[in-house]
Amino acid sequence: MPVLGRRSLNRAYLARQLLLERHAMPVLDALEHLVGLQAQAPAPPYLGLWSRLDGFAFDDLAGALERRDAVRLILMRGTIHLVSARDAAIRALVQPLLTRAIAPALTAHLPDALDAARAFFAEAPRTDKEVRELIAGRWPDRDAAELARAVRYTLPLVQTPPRGLWGKSGLARHTTLDTWLDAEPPAPTIDALVLRYLGAFGPASVRDVQQWSGLTDLGEIVARLAPGLREFRDEDGRVLYDLPDAPRPDADTPAPVRLVPEFDNLTLSHADRARVVSDAHRREIFTVNGIIRATLLVDGFVHGRWKLEHKNGTATVTIHPFAPIPDEQAVADEAGRLASAAHPKADVRVEIAG
Repeated sequence: MPVLGRRSLNRAYLARQLLLERHAMPVLDALEHLVGLQAQAPAPPYLGLWSRLDGFAFDDLAGALERRDAVRLILMRGTIHLVSARDAAIRALVQPLLTRAIAPALTAHLPDALDAARAFFAEAPRTDKEVRELIAGRWPDRDAAELARAVRYTLPLVQTPPRGLWGKSGLARHTTLDTWLDAEPPAPTIDALVLRYLGAFGPASVRDVQQWSGLTDLGEIVARLAPGLREFRDEDGRVLYDLPDAPRPDADTPAPVRLVPEFDNLTLSHADRARVVSDAHRREIFTVNGIIRATLLVDGFVHGRWKLEHKNGTATVTIHPFAPIPDEQAVADEAGRLASAAHPKADVRVEIAG
């Protein structure tokens, strides 16, 4: 098998992630190509698309959410993702992951709670607190918090706007996917999902696709698909699979400075993340409380972290490099453009620490 070195994997990955160059691509097409964007916080998907798309306007994504062309719901790894309405159907494929997180002791009580919750969500979008109060009022002898969590992990629930809209705030309110879209879109096959993963994250191993999805026992699926895939090895001998015609740029292809937001799938979607971040730097961006910090890419690899703050009419981007930056002006220019796009009426400041 051909061997792909770290830089070759890096350039292939950046190309798939639309980070090797900005693309003139509609928002929904980008969301579907990327198989969604992780979105525990409302802002990161906007910043992630700005770094990937040529001419991206923040209102484009907000409009898609308001029109219900895009939705926010629990998907891969049991985390909130922002996806196209069509891709909300992936929720059915990740249900086994969520079911495993439900305490077996709740199984007997769950059907009644689901019936009550469905009717409750059909009336209006509800907060987690309101669902807990509903359950506590009807079944005071049960653990309302755990049963509400089981409901959330069993029903496909959409976070409704204004949550997720740029520049707006609000409590996270949910309703069922079929209520929000009038009907649930048809679920894709697991084979199709694996192939889409390779298109956005490949070349990759079986362990990589399991890390991204949160699903297990995918070796048989990949083995079934293997005759139609190309196979490689990485420098450690791991077998990697890829779509035959997917881009695999030369290892020396220039990679521009990019600012990748918090929680971005770029750093979360492989068991071996060395293709984009070293083990030492990974400890700098993965915090003990579950926050995945925003990352600065220099020459294609994580070179630091950054933060955008908007206070008193000033948008400030603070860069914390992990090593000296070869071209600080390029970093400052990219950070300034991001701040101006995110807060067009604000004064812009860029600070490079150290």
